[in-house]
Amino acid sequence: MDEYLQMFLSEPMVRKLVIVVIGAIVIITIKNLLRSRIGKYVKDRNNSYRSKKAVNITGYFLIVMFVLFVYIDDLQGISVFFGIAGAGVAFALQEVIVSIAGWIAILSSDIYKAGDRVLLGGIKGDVIDVGILRTTIMEMGSWSDGDRYNGRIVRIGNSFVFKEPVYNYSSDFPFLWDEIKIPIKYGSDYQIARTMLMEVAQEVVGTYAEEAATYWKEMVRKFLIEDATTHPMVTLVANDNWAEFTLRYVVDYKKRITTKDELFTRLLERIEKEGSSVALASATFHLVEIPSVEVQLKKEDGR
Repeated sequence: MDEYLQMFLSEPMVRKLVIVVIGAIVIITIKNLLRSRIGKYVKDRNNSYRSKKAVNITGYFLIVMFVLFVYIDDLQGISVFFGIAGAGVAFALQEVIVSIAGWIAILSSDIYKAGDRVLLGGIKGDVIDVGILRTTIMEMGSWSDGDRYNGRIVRIGNSFVFKEPVYNYSSDFPFLWDEIKIPIKYGSDYQIARTMLMEVAQEVVGTYAEEAATYWKEMVRKFLIEDATTHPMVTLVANDNWAEFTLRYVVDYKKRITTKDELFTRLLERIEKEGSSVALASATFHLVEIPSVEVQLKKEDGR
């Protein structure tokens, strides 16, 4: 039995295959051991996630390099074969290659990262994983209104970063400008209504404005962009039915719906307390003219 084993292992190709298998097992074992220890020493979720991804990528890279090192003597003789085969594989797997290139672009630039809220390939949601071929998104919207998860997980090819715009809600400026519109009845005290809107805005989103101003200064230094205000702003327009106030403000991208709910709640409470000086408007219809109606009566005998 030992003689057969020695003869089997004496074959160069078999010996190299055994070395590759053993080396791969050792590298994978070390990789898994490092991944299991990362959570104990890295408490931050984002850093822990990135560290585990880096360990995975490094492990696979070392396996490929180890295989190339073992078979380096044999690669020279089959280089032509690999060149021809590689051209065919590149054509057949062009989408995969573009996805890998997209993955490299995502990691090496600031397009998006795990935890960002994006609109990618027509899908809006939070990025929960960036793989070599696909980005995994926890979807928002669709049949669910507002910025709420609908429970559907979507995987999008990384090649989309080269084909379509990528909308990032949280990269350099983790705030959004949002608006609410309040219809006020004609004859109300418009100055009181404006003051009321500003006071409520300062109470609810005043802290966001100060924090957002700090981020916006960094944006102005980094990009060619105007120095916009992050403080609440109230504007008024008059239309056919009412005077419409618009409150524009900045808000944390994750708290847009809850902030809008709080603003409306406080505004309605304040308007009710003001009494007759400020009143909400509603759509009314004025009937101008009734068209004439011609009625013909028919006798029982048919005449």
